[in-house]
Amino acid sequence: MSQGPVLIDLEEDDAPRVAEAAPVPELGAVAPQGQAMQVTARLGTRKVSWLASLFWGLLATFVSAAVSVAAWDFAVGLAARSPTLGMAVSVVGAGLLVVALLMILRELAGFARLRRVDGLKNEAVQAVDAGELGGARRLVDRLLHFYRGRDDLSWARESLQKRRAEVFDADALFVLAETELMGPLDKAAQMEIEAAARQVAAVTALVPLALADVIAALTSNLRMIRRVAEIYGGRTGALGNWRLFRAVMTHLVATGAVAAGDDLIGSMVGGGALGKLSRRFGEGIVNGALTARVGVAAMEVCRPMPFGEGRRPSVTGLVKRALAGLFGKEK
Repeated sequence: MSQGPVLIDLEEDDAPRVAEAAPVPELGAVAPQGQAMQVTARLGTRKVSWLASLFWGLLATFVSAAVSVAAWDFAVGLAARSPTLGMAVSVVGAGLLVVALLMILRELAGFARLRRVDGLKNEAVQAVDAGELGGARRLVDRLLHFYRGRDDLSWARESLQKRRAEVFDADALFVLAETELMGPLDKAAQMEIEAAARQVAAVTALVPLALADVIAALTSNLRMIRRVAEIYGGRTGALGNWRLFRAVMTHLVATGAVAAGDDLIGSMVGGGALGKLSRRFGEGIVNGALTARVGVAAMEVCRPMPFGEGRRPSVTGLVKRALAGLFGKEK
């Protein structure tokens, strides 16, 4: 006995939705790896051979000597033809020389400041390892003296100074110093890291120009590391900033933290969210996450105290706050 066609009513909730369909896979596509940050890391960790250093040193010396002799001959010849113009050019040249000397002194002062921060950090590590109350109090004294000229830390210094006499345990005193003195600095540093990660991610995702993402990653990371160093009390010039950048990148490459893995991507976007984004947006997210990793490493390098237990910033949290509203969230 034959039956006619059977009609099945589909509930509206059971009807397939296009928005919920699985994304079409891109054949041959490579998962985002953060190429811009990979190139930036290689630039920061590239070693210069002694022969190249000798070449650039000799070239700089030769060019400086040639420019100095040419400038002297120009000023003397101009003074012979017109004493007034010769005097004016001589004054300009002297001013240029003074400015150059000031810039050199600024670089030297920046290196000295960085060495002072390194000394404080080494002393803090030794004091934490020893766990003695006397060493903890000496460290707090050093920190208070180091930040004595910071108006933004005046309230924090006063609070630490008042409460330190009530603490008779070394570990508790370290926690108090981190909470009162390092806490505001950590928050300011995290804001700089979030801004840099957001900028690198946006440029990578939205600017399709070749090398634009590499340039944005390099400049943003250099600026971020300089700002983090300044927040913690280190002042760097151009050479000092590059040296600090190399130190941070070398640390990251040595620990393998620059490599973008599935755990990093999954921790940021969660589940299949990355599959709904274009490859360019995926690269932006990974570059932003790697920038956040560089920022956390910069905090570890520039901070005059090691992070206590549970106080090290989470890269995942930094990236989520940095990219909130920049890319659509999975619903």
